[in-house]
Amino acid sequence: MRDGKTILVVEDDADARSYFQMVVRCLGYGAAIAEDGEEALACLAANRAISLVLLDLEMPRKDGLETLREMRNTGRNQPVIMLSEAAATTNVVQAMRTGATDFLAKPIDHDHLILAIQSALEGGPRAVAPAVESHPATELEACLTESWMGKDMRATWRRVAASDLPLLIEGETGAGKEALARRIHAQSPRARKPFLKLNCAALPGELAGNELAHGGAILLDEVGDMDIRLQGKLVRVLEDDECERPGGEDRSPLDVRVMAATQCDLRKAIDAGRFRADLYYRLNVINIRVPALRVRKADIPAAAEFFLRKHRTEGPSDSLLSPALRQAMLEYEWPGNLRELENMMCRLLVLQNPDEIVRQLSASAHGSLPDGVIRFQPAGAASSIGSSLGFPSLEKVNEAKRKAETEAILRALDASRWNRKQAAKILRIDYKALLYKMHKLEIDQSAGDLRTAAGGA
Repeated sequence: MRDGKTILVVEDDADARSYFQMVVRCLGYGAAIAEDGEEALACLAANRAISLVLLDLEMPRKDGLETLREMRNTGRNQPVIMLSEAAATTNVVQAMRTGATDFLAKPIDHDHLILAIQSALEGGPRAVAPAVESHPATELEACLTESWMGKDMRATWRRVAASDLPLLIEGETGAGKEALARRIHAQSPRARKPFLKLNCAALPGELAGNELAHGGAILLDEVGDMDIRLQGKLVRVLEDDECERPGGEDRSPLDVRVMAATQCDLRKAIDAGRFRADLYYRLNVINIRVPALRVRKADIPAAAEFFLRKHRTEGPSDSLLSPALRQAMLEYEWPGNLRELENMMCRLLVLQNPDEIVRQLSASAHGSLPDGVIRFQPAGAASSIGSSLGFPSLEKVNEAKRKAETEAILRALDASRWNRKQAAKILRIDYKALLYKMHKLEIDQSAGDLRTAAGGA
């Protein structure tokens, strides 16, 4: 068990509970489980070794907020990561006010969950450990984060961490922008206060930064996808150093460090009218660009070994990196950056076959095989066996799913006369989830107008 730490998973859904339990154990921590708030409080009373709580918001008998409130009232100060499908701003505000360390919206992103757990245990607002640098795994993560920086750059970003100025982090998807933001926060004077990541593609209609992460830091993830109307509100917040309280007209002083991350070219977005120039200059006070993994070749072997150690459950893993695999990894371009490398190492741990990973890397590099597809067939069998039997490719399946989702959403929007909250009720999904899917599927009012003009349903 990693440092003797145990994480309590409080979740009423059996499948979700099993998933969180698996993640916790893969990270090397002990796992305790509870199905509702009553069980969670009993478990906390009986087990003093619990270092972190993953707490579902909506549960029978005693919900997450009640459980968290009782925890804090009885002096239990373990960091708590709140989990919920209902990620409306008011829910996040309530959770943070009650004493939550972090808030993750369901469906949970695997990478974000791991980062949140590590941040809470190693540098979170109420974590017991006094210093981030004391944990060996964190030292290795720091090495991966900083290895592409020269000596001057490392000194510079530590001065950046000590300041409160807005920070813009640019780089390709999976390059490590969020990891760097969390690292900077962990080294800052605000390290013991909340670090909140907001998905700018699915933000609600109001911004309540001061309420959500008072005294801490906010990361505006993929800020280039923020709705243009919210961009105007954010400009006013940054200009006035104060923000509106949810549900009222009162304003309160802004006490958060604002960071933003993006994979898109914001200057081009400004030229295209999709991003406000005044917001860009407000956020771009300090700029750090995280380079792609393909130009950080020296990081690849160390990162691969780190991910193998991170996800292994037993036995040595370094021997899996054969000389041929190391060479193939250095020659590969890694379009998915560190995230793709981590997925590849997880696959290697399952397959225990470096030669298969070499084959996949070579095939992906030549565009002949989708990422992660493993074909098992008898020796001498035709490579086209799948297509000869009429099986659809994964790409076609995904395209069919995309079309079906688009059609279902458009029908619900048409039925509600494009009232998105009503459409969400028709589809039986959370309003925020609908907005996210509409953004992902590129559905907007113009699509409805086109359907109407064409006589569609």
